[in-house]
Amino acid sequence: MTSHPYTAEDLRTEAANQHAELVKDPDFMGVGESMGLDIVASTESDGGRTWSELLPEHGEYDVAQRKIHDLVNGAADISRWAVDLGADGLVPEAAVVTYSPKGKPVIRLHLAFHPATTLAHRAVFVAQLTQVMALAL
Repeated sequence: MTSHPYTAEDLRTEAANQHAELVKDPDFMGVGESMGLDIVASTESDGGRTWSELLPEHGEYDVAQRKIHDLVNGAADISRWAVDLGADGLVPEAAVVTYSPKGKPVIRLHLAFHPATTLAHRAVFVAQLTQVMALAL
């Protein structure tokens, strides 16, 4: 018997619910304020420029802000997956496995590994998984 009237599963479920609520319908103005000082990833190799520097014209910035807001707002709810990864001590892998038979993704697998898994083992796993998917589909 546990010393608490709830289970570890209850904690994970509620953490996933809270995570989902935090990202649901983000504040449009908050997105604009937050992105202003962030470096635009594609400019990093040239020293990096912020969104405000890249888009000094207010109208252009507003268009990008709206597109970013819409992407966040339309993102899949992966809250439970994220909470379970953290609780299990797994780290998301940057590489993903995608099956796109006609140029449009049909299946995309996001992977997570234990931190002790070497980069070489991760690469072998991803390569073998890609081969299995190609043969199965």
